[in-house]
Amino acid sequence: MPGVVSKLGAVTLWLGLVSCGDDGFNPTVDEVAGAYQATTFTFDGGSGPTDLLAIGASVTITLAPDGTTSGRMLVPGVAAGGEDLDADLAGTWTLSGTTVTFDQAADTFMRDVQFTAEPSRLRAQGTFGEEVVVLVLTK
Repeated sequence: MPGVVSKLGAVTLWLGLVSCGDDGFNPTVDEVAGAYQATTFTFDGGSGPTDLLAIGASVTITLAPDGTTSGRMLVPGVAAGGEDLDADLAGTWTLSGTTVTFDQAADTFMRDVQFTAEPSRLRAQGTFGEEVVVLVLTK
């Protein structure tokens, strides 16, 4: 998986989105705001999915009602030279309908995909060439 982070960070085109939202759910900023952690985090580079949580990855993020974020993404061994990705998720978030987007200084795929808001959950799937990342964040 070396190079995954650089590839994911360099790509700005989002091609996929998990659309498993709850029909009729019309979230407000106050409903979406809160503290989340990854409950699903997978990477598939073409040879089958890897459960990143099982290898020690974690994502925690707090969405404040004022549109700011704080948190951390840690993924062991995926940065250049086999180093750990340890990204500060400070930035901003916006809600439009059921779509949540992030704007953060950290160069991660999170700012390149759209998340679907569901009750107590945010889901995203990003496709970058042949690589697919799935992230589910749960309150």
